[in-house]
Amino acid sequence: MTIQKAPCLAVLGTGSDVGKSIVVTALCRFFSNLGIRVAPYKAQNMSNNSGVTPDGLEMGRAQVVQAEASRIAPHVDMNPVLLKPTSDVGAQVVVLGKAIASSSARDYHQYKENLFSTACHALDRLRTEYDLVILEGAGSCAEVNLMDNDIVNFNMAAYADAPVVLVGDIHRGGIFAQLIGTLACIPKPCQDRIAGFIINRFRGDIDLFRDGICWIEQNTQKPVFGVLPWFDHFQIEAEDSVVIENPGIAGMPDTGSPQIAVIRLPHISNFTDVDPLQAIPGLKVSFLEIPQDLSSFQAVILPGSKNTRSDLKWLFDLTWADRIKQYAHNGGAVLGICGGYQMLGRRVHDPDGVEAIPGSSAGLDLLPVETVLCSPKVTTRTLFSWGDAPGSGYEIHMGQTQRINSDRFALTVTARNGLACTDTDGCISNNGRIMGHYLHGFFDEPQITRKWLGRIGLPDLMASVIHGPSARDRAYDLLADHLKRYVDMDKLKKETRLCL
Repeated sequence: MTIQKAPCLAVLGTGSDVGKSIVVTALCRFFSNLGIRVAPYKAQNMSNNSGVTPDGLEMGRAQVVQAEASRIAPHVDMNPVLLKPTSDVGAQVVVLGKAIASSSARDYHQYKENLFSTACHALDRLRTEYDLVILEGAGSCAEVNLMDNDIVNFNMAAYADAPVVLVGDIHRGGIFAQLIGTLACIPKPCQDRIAGFIINRFRGDIDLFRDGICWIEQNTQKPVFGVLPWFDHFQIEAEDSVVIENPGIAGMPDTGSPQIAVIRLPHISNFTDVDPLQAIPGLKVSFLEIPQDLSSFQAVILPGSKNTRSDLKWLFDLTWADRIKQYAHNGGAVLGICGGYQMLGRRVHDPDGVEAIPGSSAGLDLLPVETVLCSPKVTTRTLFSWGDAPGSGYEIHMGQTQRINSDRFALTVTARNGLACTDTDGCISNNGRIMGHYLHGFFDEPQITRKWLGRIGLPDLMASVIHGPSARDRAYDLLADHLKRYVDMDKLKKETRLCL
């Protein structure tokens, strides 16, 4: 018996960070609102921003967000291959939710044939379970030196027989060259697969761009389905850290609003942990890379890292370590999450070279803990409480951290991956101002965020704020409305031959 496979639609881009993930998220919520069982899919994702599925497996955070927008549980078939960079030329390879190797970029190409087969099987499974699958590409779909071995852009679209919507970013300039240049770089079969364009991140009067739309359509013989204006009335999680690259010096805003500093580590991971804080009116969250005085900040957050010892060295080399320690000794509040928690301790040991060269590194010595990096990798959905405040989050880390002669744990863990447990996590200083733990998604629960804000002297900021998962769900609906308003979805469905 032949199993009917759902149709697919591919969203590819003219480059990195042009808005592919946002467009896929918008399409997922749009079709879900129509009652269509839709699922996201990205064959290969390169990002240190990851999440954990209900069955305790790891996948790209962007596909977790897209699954939320689709109103379904995330599954590793939605992102069968995840590459987590550990250096400029190396990455941890996660396949179907499990870390299988660390590989250089050159050596990774040896895996490509097998991984393409793995990715195709994952897509096939999704197509038997859902009515529609929205494929997302990676980077530019016109990297001519990589196209033969590509497993995520046109080769996957061809396997799925998926029409392509090409997304370009007008905000960065050169939108005509982006679209025309992409078409010029790809072979005729790929050109023919492109059904039309969506232009993202427009600012200004759309009427002034009408001639530009006509020029694109006349010169490509393909339709522009819509021009999406920049939005700032809601927030969607970013896919990777390119959105926080090259932050400058942060100063106090004119309004005198309190600020939270987040140290932008070179190998930062899961930076979206602080998204719920960024959504709070009256609170400014600043990512800092260039060392500066911290005394004006209400708190400092050390986020996750994919290479803890390398990022520790960076902290010491750039004088960040001394500045953070001085800030803490002067009574400042410091929170470390995952890799940031490991850095707050006395030492981090990597005897087997799990992250890089074997060895040990001195930590910031702000908490009485030591960490040993080792396998297997911990990936769990975790229920916890901070005193009387319940929360839920997820853990993704290599190694274990032990408190040294201290019983001052930070959190009580009540369940991991659906199994009840009695455990503790993290550590907190005697004065309660320094805290570290392994829980990503810590700020998703309003009670947790309210308690932490109270601890750092900001007890009244969350009086009437929609927060965490509820805020994300509302944002997905606003994003779908944004799509409907500015993209001709009837034309898109007609040109892509979607019969649903």
